[in-house]
Amino acid sequence: MKYHAIYFGLASALILTPSLAIAQSTPDDKDIEKLTVSGDRMSGYLYKKADDVSRLDLDIKDLPQSISVIGEEMIDDFALNNVNTVLDTVTGLNVEEVETDRTYYTARGFDITNFQVDGLGLPVLSGNVHGDVDTAIYQKVEVLRGANGMMTGTGSPSATINYVRKKPTENTQISARAQLGSWSAKRLDVDASVPLSDKVGARVVVAKETKDSYLDRYELDKTVAYGVISAALTDTTVLTVGASQQTSDAKGNMWGALTLYYADGTPTNFDTSTNTAADWSNWDVTDTRYFAFLEQELGAGWSLKADYTRIETDEDSELFYTYVSRDPDTGTTLLDPTTGLGLIGYGSEYDLDDQHDYADIYVNGSFDAFGQSHDLMFGASYAKVAYTDTSLYDFHTGNGFPLLPAMENWTGDTPFPEFTDGETGSDVEEKQTAAYFGGNFALTNKLSLLAGGRFNNVEVNGISYDIDETLDENAFVPYAGLVYAITDSINSYVSYTEVFTPQTERNADFERIDPITGESKEIGIKASLMDDKALLTVAYFDIDQVNVAVANGFAQNPVSGVEEQVYRGADGLNSKGWELDLAGELLPGLQTNLGLTVFDITGDQLVSDYTPEKLVNINATYQFQSMPKFKVGTSIRWQEATSRNVGPVPAAYANAGEDIVIEQDAYALVNLMASYAVNDSITITANVNNATDEKYLKSLYWEQGYYGAPRNYLLSLTWAY
Repeated sequence: MKYHAIYFGLASALILTPSLAIAQSTPDDKDIEKLTVSGDRMSGYLYKKADDVSRLDLDIKDLPQSISVIGEEMIDDFALNNVNTVLDTVTGLNVEEVETDRTYYTARGFDITNFQVDGLGLPVLSGNVHGDVDTAIYQKVEVLRGANGMMTGTGSPSATINYVRKKPTENTQISARAQLGSWSAKRLDVDASVPLSDKVGARVVVAKETKDSYLDRYELDKTVAYGVISAALTDTTVLTVGASQQTSDAKGNMWGALTLYYADGTPTNFDTSTNTAADWSNWDVTDTRYFAFLEQELGAGWSLKADYTRIETDEDSELFYTYVSRDPDTGTTLLDPTTGLGLIGYGSEYDLDDQHDYADIYVNGSFDAFGQSHDLMFGASYAKVAYTDTSLYDFHTGNGFPLLPAMENWTGDTPFPEFTDGETGSDVEEKQTAAYFGGNFALTNKLSLLAGGRFNNVEVNGISYDIDETLDENAFVPYAGLVYAITDSINSYVSYTEVFTPQTERNADFERIDPITGESKEIGIKASLMDDKALLTVAYFDIDQVNVAVANGFAQNPVSGVEEQVYRGADGLNSKGWELDLAGELLPGLQTNLGLTVFDITGDQLVSDYTPEKLVNINATYQFQSMPKFKVGTSIRWQEATSRNVGPVPAAYANAGEDIVIEQDAYALVNLMASYAVNDSITITANVNNATDEKYLKSLYWEQGYYGAPRNYLLSLTWAY
């Protein structure tokens, strides 16, 4: 086990605070101004509220859930320019980067399928995200861990991720940031918010980024544009409309990843830069969004809110997958440990077009009864996702499935296939509707009950690769949580919800696996610390799920004739453990966002092996009291060792029958930052990522994987008005 990296990072954190013992706690005028501008933010890394989590206007401390918020200040400090880098800092979350341009996310051992923007977006049946999703247009990212039956979905006990867009500000604010980094990275951001009148405000954000990579042949060109206008139509009516578009054009992208073991069970251990892609591989993703939000005050503390979002996604790709021949009896791969031969290429042209329509309307407010004040909300949601995709292959020239050299000698040089064969694809429409209600009822001055539920209906119609996708599922998901105020600063809570989550994974017969069912329980304590400048959450959770899709080797697709990953429904998975989350200003000048997660998965050894069940997140910056223009910080993520059993060694080798196990040692990633405010308008920031140059696999979620980036650098120059 390698501890030197985490020791290095902890030492860096200590170096941040040489004068903490004598620092004074009195806030200066500049800090007070920050509080006014940020609204719900109490301190640099602490937020008081999480938008749309309960729709009952409750503080995070008063919600019976474990919640983290990553805001603009931390995003800027550590140059978290895409959502994967943001979510890597969040307590209990695991970012499973299985390929360069496809990512899964897990929490508490289960897939995250709830992704929202400004609180809108029902759970998606497939939890993976394509492309490099930028953070330029977002003010903050909120993560609700655990049960979410009433508040945000179908009861998935992993987490809900909500991206909160930037909105127009009261006063004119303009900023520009230029960045230069390793592997020819170049980036420019511009963010301008201007009041057009007393009742109308506008904000525009644009970003442009180009970069090569530590991976051979990989490069990325990304463009982001966003505009929003907010107008007070009357004294009680506010309308906000906007649009955004991101293009993410990747060249030399992976489809699949590296084979991690030879047939005799020894690890492949390729160079960090090794890439399976052909030199013509590309994956272009364009995401266009239109949205409108109406807020109407109804009087007597009640309001109506209606939200609509349209998402149009266009993906065009020419992909190259590498796989190895397999023993027909055991399914074990046959990559030769002496020559490295046995790899086969697999080319495909893949195009996807989808349209998402989301609509939500709800009413919330408060009322008095039995000598107490209570909050109530009720509403309905509708979502429709229609997608068509097409795959083409080359079965006739020999270029569609070429034999490859040893991966150490692979340069990506292979003829471009003629993608004219085996045309197949999907034409599918998915609808999800939900009616929901909930309330926060003050039972006494100290005890409150948050209760409600959602009725969910999921309908899917269409054909995908000659397989009928028809699905019609209904479920009512109840939710209940109790919060007891032990003192004015400390709340205890308990919550419960049932689980219902449809799935898209296929079994060995290429039939859809039935929905997940189960239940989730959580108990915890939330405490305001340091005169309400920090919030501590300690939570214990216990989750039971039945029929969770688990990778179950490969089977031949009856349409393409190519082996694909298939799944099985686990008989029953249980995840129980602890989380600690601490955010805010612990001492004057010391901003922190800390997390500790320890849990245990039982019921399926494979899932338990490849899931890191011990995680540590440390994000801290220190603004020197004697030199207020100078700030330093560190961001550390540590995870325990993981592994994956992929079957026995085949009969041709002396150690036939032994288990082949892919292993990833425990490791820590240490990132460092330092910034200097030249004057009130100009700031220079330097970031060092993976400061200890750790070599690590980004995921064992699949049998394949690839290595993370070695030590790299980024320099930023920011101008703000």
